[in-house]
Amino acid sequence: MVGTERFPTAVVETHISTLFFVGDRVYKLHKPVHFGFLDFTGEEERRADCQREVQLNRRLAPDIYLGVAALTMDHEVIDHLVVMRRLPAARRLATLAKEGLELDRWTQLVAAVLVEFHDGAERSPEISADATGEAIQTIWQQAFDEAEPFVGSVLDGADDAEIRRLARRWIEGRGPLLDQRIGAGHICDGHGDLQAEDVFCLEDGVRILDCLEFSDRLRHGDVCADVAFLAMDLERLGREEAARMFLRFYQERSGDQLPASLVDHYWASRAYIRSMVSCLRSTQGDEEAQAQARQLQSMALEHLRTARVRLVLVGGLPGSGKSTVASGVGEGTGWTVLRSDDLRRELFGGEVEGGRDGVPPPYLTGRYRPEATRAVYDELLRRAERLLGLGSSVILDASWTDVSLRQAASSVADRTSSDLSELCCACGSEEAEARI
Repeated sequence: MVGTERFPTAVVETHISTLFFVGDRVYKLHKPVHFGFLDFTGEEERRADCQREVQLNRRLAPDIYLGVAALTMDHEVIDHLVVMRRLPAARRLATLAKEGLELDRWTQLVAAVLVEFHDGAERSPEISADATGEAIQTIWQQAFDEAEPFVGSVLDGADDAEIRRLARRWIEGRGPLLDQRIGAGHICDGHGDLQAEDVFCLEDGVRILDCLEFSDRLRHGDVCADVAFLAMDLERLGREEAARMFLRFYQERSGDQLPASLVDHYWASRAYIRSMVSCLRSTQGDEEAQAQARQLQSMALEHLRTARVRLVLVGGLPGSGKSTVASGVGEGTGWTVLRSDDLRRELFGGEVEGGRDGVPPPYLTGRYRPEATRAVYDELLRRAERLLGLGSSVILDASWTDVSLRQAASSVADRTSSDLSELCCACGSEEAEARI
């Protein structure tokens, strides 16, 4: 049940609204501002947005959003206000996070509410179109354009250039992943601005307020975008472990195993958007906004670096230790390891090797004949390309002694906008012979 405490009067400003806290009510008045992502300069636009805000936010907080009120002067309507029930600031998830309190119970509840919300959210081909690579790139570009005046002053110029490069590179190679997410029905009309400040942890459950009502395109997206937004905000508040637990709770509840690369990309995207908003707030007198903008920019860069998709070739002659190295890298990173030996057995396991009585087969015969080897590498690279397109980093354990095969691997990395690393393992001939 929503609390009935007595509240002090207060006024709070955001970059697009002024909120008046009076008794047990909150009245939100939109500012007549114009940014690249919204235009509130006309009274009619502000009125329509108020109505839209109430309609959309009742999806997650039906008892909080009471309606739209007219603001009058001398009996003439001059503007409109969103009217809400007032909730105790001490019960904001952000407040609990700052106080260092245990968050598992609340992040579990938020995850459960979000899963139910996402399951019932509107879906359509038009909504799905807002989660394609082109649409995601447009959202990034819009944020870049808004942030541009602050680069080199508030925002670090070198970091911003790297953010732009990494964001575009990730999108360029992830078409199969984005198509798969769309095809699986993971795109919906979501929240779009899921900050810990707008999540209230009450005795009768959680209320999630203030969805991004002014732009359908920015609100439509992968469910992962909403989840990553709140995880990002918890990290910003110094609660990274709580952010990771929230991700785990959501995945367990929904059954949707969010690809790590996708999570990090959306994590970075939402951090950069909030960095841009902090830049705008810095021009409106917010003394803490510049530091917040730089913090969020750094988070965006860190997660874009983590989101990079990698193709690692681990090569060397038999007995050189390449399989041990490949296994170690795979265990340490969680990346997929594909081995030429396993694939060779899968493709040609029934063929006669050419030897007998324990004597090795003649060189380049049986399943090691040149055309068989080429087929193994072709299939190895085909499977790697599919996984890379889906956002999974891949380690390929094979000899890689043929330069043309390494060039083919490089082409796969280029086509999937993946980072290529080549590791060559070597040891003395006596040690290699002993290992074999």
